[in-house]
Amino acid sequence: MKKRWFILFASIVLLLGACSPKEEGSDHVDDEVSKDNPSGDLAPLNKKVKVIIAEDGAASGAGFYIAKEKGYFEDYNIEVEFAQFANSDEMLPALASGDVDIAGGVSTASFFNAIAQGIDVKIIADKGHNVPGKSYFSFVIGNHMKDVIKEYKDFEGKRIAVSSKNSIDEFIFLEMLKHAGLTPEDVEFVLLGDFGSMLGAIENGSIDAALQIEPLIAQGIENGFHERFGDATDYAPESQIAMVLGSPQFMSEEQDVSLRFMAAYLKGVRDYNDAFIKGEGKAEIIEIMTKYTSLKDPVLWEKVFVTGLDPNGKMFLDDVLKQYDVYKENGAISGDVDFDKAVDTSITEKAVEILGEYK
Repeated sequence: MKKRWFILFASIVLLLGACSPKEEGSDHVDDEVSKDNPSGDLAPLNKKVKVIIAEDGAASGAGFYIAKEKGYFEDYNIEVEFAQFANSDEMLPALASGDVDIAGGVSTASFFNAIAQGIDVKIIADKGHNVPGKSYFSFVIGNHMKDVIKEYKDFEGKRIAVSSKNSIDEFIFLEMLKHAGLTPEDVEFVLLGDFGSMLGAIENGSIDAALQIEPLIAQGIENGFHERFGDATDYAPESQIAMVLGSPQFMSEEQDVSLRFMAAYLKGVRDYNDAFIKGEGKAEIIEIMTKYTSLKDPVLWEKVFVTGLDPNGKMFLDDVLKQYDVYKENGAISGDVDFDKAVDTSITEKAVEILGEYK
């Protein structure tokens, strides 16, 4: 009888051992780089994994679209799915809970407020900045102002439309005023939430200038509504406009997946830079962008000033802190953000080590 109980006990121990968490983690993939892998670097995951990206067709999502279309995700056995949310108030909790793995975030007081109030998301890579001399997010002036506004100081007394307060929009607006030697009291601030409606407002003269975004800048020029005035990098040379965000689980518990995801994303961003900075393979990339974004005219893609996307994923983190401080001083943020915890670029940096620096 004792012998039978011993055999039964030993069988139970072996069964429990076979189901232990350590054994369940046996899907771990070796990160050794090999040219024999489909990707030319990291081995694909042992099982297909779905990664959900909160993305609404913004041009700054180019890295995601290109990586999907060119098979970079597929090389790692990653399937991506795009999910849309009405606003960040819905998107950020879904990201923090792990229902969404990756998202894009724009620098606003409400974004930092969410983090300060306990929404745990990670800021991991660049997703949008202005390119010097070719800002995709910059000021335009109405045709009725062409002979009036010649320098930034000429904005004094003018009606200037901005899409939101306590956001990157207002931050750039305030930086422009400082550059011009003006204060907010020296101009008429017009809050106009819809970039599209700015086109009509500037054309009919109800506003004199607007902080506008591509492709509406190029479309407005094409239709004779407005013209560019200067460049946002004249006064905000390193403004971080948008960032790639990751769920805490995706960044810490699923590093096999997140590393491969980031490698694929950066390959897409590098193709984007090859196309719009170097002029290499541009037609193919424009075709992809017309498929995923609202700008469907390939000819207009040749004229727009495109979103800046860093091919190594680097962000202007000092500027993120500067924006946060401005929102804080304005009383728009309750609580504090621990940036040492909120910013996690480790996966991005590791992906760059594997891919090499972009040249």
